Amino acid sequence: MEHPEKEVTKMLNIYKNRWIFIAISVALILVGIVFTAVNGFNLDIDFAGGTSITFDAGQAINKEEVATLANDTLGFNISAVQVNTENPNEFTIKAKDLTSDQSDAVIAALIAKYGLAEDYSDYSVNSFSPSYGQKLLKEALIAVGIAVVLMLVYITIRFEFLSGLSAIVALIHDVLIMISVYAIFRVPVNASFVAVVLTILGYSINNTIVVFDRIRENRKAAGNETFADTTNKSIKQTLGRSINTTITTFVMVAVLYVLGVDSIREFAFPLMVGVIGGAYSSLFVVSPVWAMLKEATAKKAK
Repeated sequence: MEHPEKEVTKMLNIYKNRWIFIAISVALILVGIVFTAVNGFNLDIDFAGGTSITFDAGQAINKEEVATLANDTLGFNISAVQVNTENPNEFTIKAKDLTSDQSDAVIAALIAKYGLAEDYSDYSVNSFSPSYGQKLLKEALIAVGIAVVLMLVYITIRFEFLSGLSAIVALIHDVLIMISVYAIFRVPVNASFVAVVLTILGYSINNTIVVFDRIRENRKAAGNETFADTTNKSIKQTLGRSINTTITTFVMVAVLYVLGVDSIREFAFPLMVGVIGGAYSSLFVVSPVWAMLKEATAKKAK
């Protein structure tokens, strides 16, 4: 009778089925690319520029009622109405390129509807230039680039260069999945987008390091074991830990999504998908990529 561990390893032959897992990722990313090409991103005024009108209603009101009032006043649909996370009576109306007359019309409607003070003490109007969004995007790309380079250096020092290279492939995979989520579900791209991407990169690399740590330990006693067998064995040994961590993190973020206000949900939803995508890449993408690179390097060295 075959040893139970070998039987389980056979069942978890990740390396043998690597192209299936990679194909699933590629298919999801392609769907995201198609949605991006057809519909583009739902850029918030943080990136696209526009006008925000923030006001304190001084009472609990329905945000859909605020949106309807603004839409009817302007004659077109605004971008969004957000509720302040610290003051549920404070709302922010976001719209693109309002003239001063249009802003005044909305404020007049708010004063008439909710009895706001006319001395500007209950509301404020701010304009955002598209150049601010470009600056934000540039800084975000720099932040992500620095994070990726530092992760590559860290993993190369702690493990080896091919491990770092495989981890970068997984990080690119996670970022593309995140971007696909924003495109497919029309999640507003605003300042929280940067925070979501960096959070997912940190979460994903943590899972990846756990797998690489196990691979390193197993390679010390590998003997004639192939890189594929080491990969399968290491994933099996870390599978339970990765699943438990992912479920725990997912549940916590899901609670935020259910109980949070809009701005929290805009942060939590892509984060929920990113947590699953990060776990997927650390288990089914990064290790097979590492094994393929190692086998290719070994063949080339012969």
